[in-house]
Amino acid sequence: MVIFCTNFGVVKIKLNTEKAPKTSINFLQYCQDGFYNGTIFHRVINGFMIQGGSLTYRMEEKEPRASIKNEANNGLSNKTGTLAMARTLDPHSASSQFFINVNDNTFLDFKSESMDGWGYCVFAEIAEGMDIVNNIKSVQTAKWGYVHQHVPVEKVLIDNVTIEE
Repeated sequence: MVIFCTNFGVVKIKLNTEKAPKTSINFLQYCQDGFYNGTIFHRVINGFMIQGGSLTYRMEEKEPRASIKNEANNGLSNKTGTLAMARTLDPHSASSQFFINVNDNTFLDFKSESMDGWGYCVFAEIAEGMDIVNNIKSVQTAKWGYVHQHVPVEKVLIDNVTIEE
């Protein structure tokens, strides 16, 4: 169990190491290294997802490790309360960023091993704290600079991350 202590409250995350072993290990390593401590949920779209995993409260990018292979063909679905890896258009570009689905986003699921069909790898689910996630999804957002949209006006900070056996 991974525990995110945020300025909105505590969220407990249960990894699915059976269906997404490499992705779970990758996420767990970032947690153990303290990488997520002091980062924010930098993209919040109510009705879709909340995303975090690499930006500090000053909107400075932390340097992630190498990308991992996409495990989205694991049978898990981007349903409400699941966590998936964020990535670029390259299906195998996920590193540290992740998102929490706040809606059933099955259109993000694996369809085929093609550029358009890979989808986004679900690797965990919210075990406790969905009420906290629902509070976060409702924050006011704005544009930040030229690149970032849907950035919470009030910072949503991941203060620290702990691991519970």
